[in-house]
Amino acid sequence: MNILVIDDETILRRTIRTVLESQGHAVEEAATGAQAVDRARAARPDLALLDLRLGRESGLDVLVDLERAAPGLAVVVITAYASIDTAVEAMRRGAVDYLPKPFTPRELADLIARWAVPRASVAQTAEAVLSSESPAMQRVLETAFAVAPSDASILLRGESGTGKGVLARAVHARSRRSAAPFVTVHCPSLSAELLESDLFGHTRGSFTGAVRDTVGKVAAAAGGTLFLDEVGDLPLPLQPKLLRLVQDRTYERIGEATSRTADVRIIAATNRDLEAETAAGRFREDLLYRLNVIELILPPLRDRRADIPVLADHLLAQFAGRLQRPVTGFTPAAREAIARHRWPGNVRELQNAIERGVLLCRGNEIDVSDLPAALASPLSTPAPRVAVGEEIPIDALEIEHIRRVLASSPTLDDAARTLGIDPSTLYRKRKKYGL
Repeated sequence: MNILVIDDETILRRTIRTVLESQGHAVEEAATGAQAVDRARAARPDLALLDLRLGRESGLDVLVDLERAAPGLAVVVITAYASIDTAVEAMRRGAVDYLPKPFTPRELADLIARWAVPRASVAQTAEAVLSSESPAMQRVLETAFAVAPSDASILLRGESGTGKGVLARAVHARSRRSAAPFVTVHCPSLSAELLESDLFGHTRGSFTGAVRDTVGKVAAAAGGTLFLDEVGDLPLPLQPKLLRLVQDRTYERIGEATSRTADVRIIAATNRDLEAETAAGRFREDLLYRLNVIELILPPLRDRRADIPVLADHLLAQFAGRLQRPVTGFTPAAREAIARHRWPGNVRELQNAIERGVLLCRGNEIDVSDLPAALASPLSTPAPRVAVGEEIPIDALEIEHIRRVLASSPTLDDAARTLGIDPSTLYRKRKKYGL
């Protein structure tokens, strides 16, 4: 990943560069706003780390200049002067995240990992992901965009890589909050203590290492949308506090007794079966009901077969341009392999496969040998069919019946109606049986 570090402190700038280069990133440096704009134009970085105080310059002003010089550049603000006002204003002006000083190499690595895909690439892929020929996906999009102007909480369900984050951003962009920040909380990424601080913020001295007041993501999202990514992984001790936020729009920072009001719209996403998590005592039932006002189930890529060639062509053009490779298409064998693969990793797996193909291709067309080995494997042998009355477990009969109905139904909604169950139940059964 290409990263631009913008800080007027030479020693700190060089230290950050050393850490990032040890993690495999290419790094450019800038000490002033003018240098930063010049580097951004020339190097076209994927991400910029911007100090909010550059001598006499305001990092907020530089942020605006960077947006103009390099549209689509993802900017993370780094600062020792964290406050609600500066963090919120930075997010309003286009920053994607913030990182208070001092920070550890691990904290820096975690932040970089969250924004490893360039924002311009995300936007381009979003356009393709949200342009679908699948009736099931079209219905999801219709519902999502119909409720976008409201403040109703939305729960996005689906396998990893199906585009839940992309859809969440699209809903925000079509909401009355579109001019305000879209802030992501990655629920599995931190311990319960650090996640609570990241979400709600803390006051100076509230725990060991709390050397200053810290803004939480809830405050940073004021007026906008708070996206709870993989909410099923939220630690149980934090769930009552999230419930209060979702239900009453109130919260407290760690170490502070005063309640604060949150003006945010909540969108959550999960690839877990939250009903099963609730039954197991790992997820609160009342929190599930509060999050699940509008439920949207994104179909996996294998159920959107008509979209796969379109997405593959789009991604090829995108990566060929960004990586400056003269790749213009796929061989017939590669197209066949892409079309027949089941894509368990969904759109994210397709992205990785096409990027690999562009990098390894020696000519103008990607061949099967340029793609991951899994795509060259023959189709798996179909499971043997079963019949009513055979000496088999009832689960095997249910699996076969669902399999046959899915095969003969044009959409998942049609299959659910045939089976006499709702789409959510069908989703859980497909996940349970690996269908």
